[in-house]
Amino acid sequence: MSNFKSFEELGCWKESRKLRNFVKDAIISKLPNSERYELTSQIKRYARSVGNNIAEGYGRFHFQENIQFCRIARGSLDETLDHGIIALDEGYISEENLKELRIIHNKTLLILNGYIKYLKNQKEK
Repeated sequence: MSNFKSFEELGCWKESRKLRNFVKDAIISKLPNSERYELTSQIKRYARSVGNNIAEGYGRFHFQENIQFCRIARGSLDETLDHGIIALDEGYISEENLKELRIIHNKTLLILNGYIKYLKNQKEK
């Protein structure tokens, strides 16, 4: 399908890994224990889901399946940002933390959209 030997070489997956680690280190670490089964669980799952879906899509045989998993990843990416906004609104993180999350989110989204466009072009060939 591509010149990549593994999903780990994809720029969008690499950036999703940065997002996941940022969420773990800069956001989850600041959430109170009372949010352990609510916000902490949610943001952790969605931050992980971005890379998980990119990897699963890469492993699929058809371009359309890969595109669909990338669209799911894009939804998880936006949901991760929404949980970051909730963390700010609840007073758990600072504006600076949210700003950094937005930067990583936007970069991941840009690369992921480029990958989806590439897959669509390959599908049409």
